[in-house]
Amino acid sequence: MKIIIKTTNLKLNQALKNFIEEKINSLEKFVEIFKTEKYFDSFYEKGKPRVEAWVEIGKETMHHKKGPYFLAECQMRFPKRSLRSTARAEDLKLAITEVKDELQGQLKQFKEKITAQTKRRARVLKKELKLSPQARFYRK
Repeated sequence: MKIIIKTTNLKLNQALKNFIEEKINSLEKFVEIFKTEKYFDSFYEKGKPRVEAWVEIGKETMHHKKGPYFLAECQMRFPKRSLRSTARAEDLKLAITEVKDELQGQLKQFKEKITAQTKRRARVLKKELKLSPQARFYRK
């Protein structure tokens, strides 16, 4: 997964960058379906990562000292789909954690939807391929 970080009205230091990468990389286990799903093979270019995370952090204004003035946004792009999350908080790390939790819920929901569709297709196929009860097989 490729992570792109953008800051607004804020300096990005190495500790903050590591914190963001740690939080976003923790979502990697939910993205595994895109590595194995054959359906998505035709929708990505060779050499380009299938999943990109665009993270934007910053202060909304420079003059506020109280209240939720830190902003964190993340957009995860998949083949044919993207998920987006936004959070405001009094602490930047808290906002990043809220964004991660919201994306985690969206990813779980999306993953369940894909597996349910696969199971539904399998049930329909099984129903269509059932043999008639009048069909008989004889041993020789």
